[in-house]
Amino acid sequence: MEPVMATCPECDFDEIDTEDFEEGDTLGCPECGKNLLLVGADELEFADDDDDDLDDEDDEDDEDDEGDEEDEEDEEDDE
Repeated sequence: MEPVMATCPECDFDEIDTEDFEEGDTLGCPECGKNLLLVGADELEFADDDDDDLDDEDDEDDEDDEGDEEDEEDEEDDE
């Protein structure tokens, strides 16, 4: 039986053996090291980088909101 191979969406390395993995498992690309999620027998997606990017954006928004509140308080004190 021929091994099941998948392609990394980051670097296009096309010899990632997924035979010993099940859908939902995470693995690393041996070529670029990117964390990948197995979504089908020979289909990979990025594992958690998208979530990290969203968290970073949320953190930046929170910091901006906090700064706005401080500015409003400063304006009230000036009056």
